[in-house]
Amino acid sequence: MRVGRKKLITFIRAVKKTMSTEPSAAHTTQIPSTQGGQRPIDALLASYSVGALDPATHALIASHLLLSSRNRRFVAALEDLAAGELESVAPAKLHDRDQRLARIFDGAAPLDPPVRPVGASSVLPAPLLRLVGGDVGDIKWRSKLPGVREHRISGNERGEASLLWIGGGRSVPSHTHEGSEITLVLKGSFSDVTGRYERGDVAIVEPDFDHRPKTNVGEDCICFAVTDAPLHLTGPVGRILDRLFGHRR
Repeated sequence: MRVGRKKLITFIRAVKKTMSTEPSAAHTTQIPSTQGGQRPIDALLASYSVGALDPATHALIASHLLLSSRNRRFVAALEDLAAGELESVAPAKLHDRDQRLARIFDGAAPLDPPVRPVGASSVLPAPLLRLVGGDVGDIKWRSKLPGVREHRISGNERGEASLLWIGGGRSVPSHTHEGSEITLVLKGSFSDVTGRYERGDVAIVEPDFDHRPKTNVGEDCICFAVTDAPLHLTGPVGRILDRLFGHRR
């Protein structure tokens, strides 16, 4: 279902008028917009409710909803509203309806594609387990920065989706982003200037926000992060690491 930004905003406002917004659905690193009192996560939840997210972000939001109950009622209301909107849409006329039906009935029944069994994981919720294709102990990690390991799931020069494993008590070098970054905490916790994030919490960083996340002492932190543009390390040490580890400005 293709829904424009204005329609998503309308959905959000309509839901908030008919139900009490659940408290602090997810921590965010951006002050909520003054437009309709929206939180940074609201647009993601609305897009999720109508199936308009890319696979990685869809898995992130689905996993958030499994790990945390805070936004479930809100998303359920959005889905009900989207279903009503779909019912009001006039069906598109198919000019070649008969030919399409003939091809369907004349062809052999397609075989169901093989489904790779997905086990259980104490860290990865089912949507992420399916996306990654294995548990955290089975996948290949590579060193990204000192104290930080990464398993890249998908990406290009504009952004990527990755699992990050950060040692306990470690600080990630200060960095900023050309675009947005959405992070779901899967194990442990981290903090930055905006607050503390624990399992099930979502942190949303908007472009040009400079922060330095630090994990809790005594426990490693595993996160799933989706970005839509490269990050850049900042500060004197960050600029050196940028050159050493291939981050380009």
